[in-house]
Amino acid sequence: MEYSERLQKMSVIGAAGKMGSGILLLTAIEMADTSLLPENKNKHFVLNAIDVCSECLTGLMEYVKVQATKIAEKKLGLLRQLYADRADLIENFDIIDQYVWDVLKIIRPSTRLEATYDSNIVFEAVIENPTLKTKLLSQVKQNASENTWFFSNTSSIPIAELDKSAGLDGKLIGFHFYNPPAIQKLVELIKGENSVDGLEEFAIEYAKKLGKIVVPSNDFAGFIGNGHFMRDAIHGILETQNLAKEMPYTQALYAINSVSQNFLVRPMGIFQLIDYVGIDVCKYIMSVMNPYLPDEDLHSDLLDQMMELNVKGGQNSDGSQKDGFLKYEKGRPVAIFDIETKKYVNIDSFSKDVDQKLGKLPQNSIAWKQTLRMKDKFDKLAIMFDEMMQMNTLGAEIAKKYMENSRQIGIKLVNMNVAKNADDVNTVLMTGFFHAYGPINDYLKK
Repeated sequence: MEYSERLQKMSVIGAAGKMGSGILLLTAIEMADTSLLPENKNKHFVLNAIDVCSECLTGLMEYVKVQATKIAEKKLGLLRQLYADRADLIENFDIIDQYVWDVLKIIRPSTRLEATYDSNIVFEAVIENPTLKTKLLSQVKQNASENTWFFSNTSSIPIAELDKSAGLDGKLIGFHFYNPPAIQKLVELIKGENSVDGLEEFAIEYAKKLGKIVVPSNDFAGFIGNGHFMRDAIHGILETQNLAKEMPYTQALYAINSVSQNFLVRPMGIFQLIDYVGIDVCKYIMSVMNPYLPDEDLHSDLLDQMMELNVKGGQNSDGSQKDGFLKYEKGRPVAIFDIETKKYVNIDSFSKDVDQKLGKLPQNSIAWKQTLRMKDKFDKLAIMFDEMMQMNTLGAEIAKKYMENSRQIGIKLVNMNVAKNADDVNTVLMTGFFHAYGPINDYLKK
């Protein structure tokens, strides 16, 4: 089955969710673009959008309509070529309206899993729950044709286990989008033990058609991204608990969050990142990974305590940040949750004192946003970090320890054969997590 033929019948399970909606949008755009090619003019493309929430599916269609309009506006030149045989499409708005309609008419919203049974590709994008994933994939497999292939957006569950538990006979591949899929460029691709011929090749072509950077990960729980992030988060939590012996807990958490953002030149501090992903999600991913790590204990009592207090972080339906370790106003952290008093403490009440204890940033320091426009950012980062290595302030000492730990995690992932090489680890952290640099770099060893 050629690429365009297999693409003609696809389904996304969990299509109205945070990840599923982005996956559905990208796939609908790719299917529409493929259908408009001259050789595919008479072919029928169908994308089933499956979700248990019917109201959410209505919202999903509106989301696709809005996003497809924006996408059409950005590629009018290409669309004029694709619609060259349509004499009735003259004005830009006519072309845009037609393209949006061509995208929307491909999608079939449904709350019934049975709609997936005649698909060539079934993309599972439900919550990170192996029992639920297995149940859904198994039901589809029992009723689908022998030619059906399966994709999973899992970020932590071993593909071989999902494949075996659902009885998919090597027809499953891990296709881990980063959040949000419509914006993030990275896809981690995970083969199972006995993948059928052609599955990986199709997945790579599909990813590239979506404009994604593909990094292969070997099939180990957590893969490269969460393999690094979860260990990195544990380090931040342990450093906070150690520092809390010398200063109040809220101040210690603020300090580690600040150092991990400003001294390490990251887009957000480690506790902001945990909040963004969701405290509950991080705790769950650790619980999935932990059984596969006999020499480690990927678990945090602090996450347990936060969950017991129902402080979970994550995002609201409109994309705004929910309160977690930090309280947010207009997306900006304004307070720290005190685990003892169970109240938020305003950052302004202690930030100056803590900043003074941490000490100044290196004189040649650069902010993460600055690196986005720098062609020579690695040279400037090397200068900054070389200076920091010579400093003995509290902030510099915490940062040096944090950076070395991050580097060792990266090396561990290569040594464990989770990642094929250091470049793949660096690419995942730089592309999937927007770090300014990868953790395995020569200038981090000084």
